[in-house]
Amino acid sequence: MNKTTILVVEDDRPIRNLIGTTLKTHDYKYLTAENGTEAILEASSHNPDIILLDLGLPDMEGVEVIRKVRTWSNMPIIVISARSEDTDKIEALDAGADDYITKPFSVEELLARIRVTQRRLAITQAGETQETSVFINGELKIDYTAGCTYLKNKELHLTPIEYKLLCLLSRNVGKVLTHTYITQQIWGSCSENDIASLRVFMATLRKKLQPDKSETQYIQTHIGIGYRMLRIE
Repeated sequence: MNKTTILVVEDDRPIRNLIGTTLKTHDYKYLTAENGTEAILEASSHNPDIILLDLGLPDMEGVEVIRKVRTWSNMPIIVISARSEDTDKIEALDAGADDYITKPFSVEELLARIRVTQRRLAITQAGETQETSVFINGELKIDYTAGCTYLKNKELHLTPIEYKLLCLLSRNVGKVLTHTYITQQIWGSCSENDIASLRVFMATLRKKLQPDKSETQYIQTHIGIGYRMLRIE
């Protein structure tokens, strides 16, 4: 049995059963909840490794569940919702969700998102050991202690803002970070000017990480939402 425990929060029985069967087939241990109240109780009682959360619950909004869980835990939360508007995604991600899958979804996509979250969780759980070591992702290496970045064993010359952005993304590898979250972390505010500046700095950073379109893509843009550093196998 996979050591990872996943809490499935879904009021639609057929979808809940589909997800449960999928997890069981791939040897995950899972729990289920049909509404927000049950979800919060299960999360606090069993401390699952990952939560799969629907937004449209009968007793409360899924975003409210995220906010409540975030008052005491950083456990990864993957939203699975029929709501596909950018505003819904941004609200959930800003509330503390780690990822967002839109219904209908494929089983393969769900499992892939879970694997990415597991890898990010493993890095997070490494704690201070990870912080004092170097971050390696594909041919990208960041020496946090020395403040140096290397691509294909050659040092990259980054501006201070570019380096801060890269570190922020690398410490959240696999997680979508919204424009609001990033600008608040980098500049301490979130105005239209901050977001415009972010786009400029991200464009120059991406050009340095991927000077040619045939090169490995490290940063994925989620239009209207934010950015994600991809985990390179």
